[in-house]
Amino acid sequence: MLAALGVELKSGQIIDATFVPVPIQRNGRENNEIIKAAAVPIDWGKTPAKLAQKDIDARWTKKGGQNHYGYKSHINIDKATKLITAQACTDASVHDSQVLDAVLRDEAEGGKEVWADSAYRSDEQEQSLKASQHESQIHERAYRNKPLTEVQELSNTEKSRVRARVEHVFGHQENSMGGIFLRSIGAARAKVGVGLMNLTYNLARVEMLIRTKVFDFDRVSTSSSQATA
Repeated sequence: MLAALGVELKSGQIIDATFVPVPIQRNGRENNEIIKAAAVPIDWGKTPAKLAQKDIDARWTKKGGQNHYGYKSHINIDKATKLITAQACTDASVHDSQVLDAVLRDEAEGGKEVWADSAYRSDEQEQSLKASQHESQIHERAYRNKPLTEVQELSNTEKSRVRARVEHVFGHQENSMGGIFLRSIGAARAKVGVGLMNLTYNLARVEMLIRTKVFDFDRVSTSSSQATA
């Protein structure tokens, strides 16, 4: 609908992910090992009512010394408007870099430049972006016995000024939309929940862009012909 009104969301792509917690399951070590192996404990399978209350898709992971349980919301936002243009939902254990291709938009549609933090950077990924005609603005990363140079640190600082815009999206969802948290069970419901969360954010963001006259129309409807230019 926005495209029909002349909005081109191709000012550049900012990609990031955040954890989406769900109620912690108290399953016991043996059952957890079975779940990690993508199987279902036998006694749960014999009791459908019990299985319906067990999330066998959510996973534990650790980041920055903190444990997280649940899922991850992966998003790609347009640099200029901060509208979410692509999304994905995985369990919390999936590394951010594994989902970059799933949310990356074609350079002709989303813009050449791609911003992301250092978790997304690898030689393979840089070559892949170059091959797809994208221009990487992904943060440089330090390695053991190979710290960042002063030039690399300055480059990262400049990139951060743009990349930080994606944090505004997660901040709005956390503070203005009641928090990034789901009480549903299972990956299928989590994907719907995350999708609705992102859609709700976009609706609020479009309203703000219209109200502040960033867009030169005063409403968006299901029929672009009904929109007042």
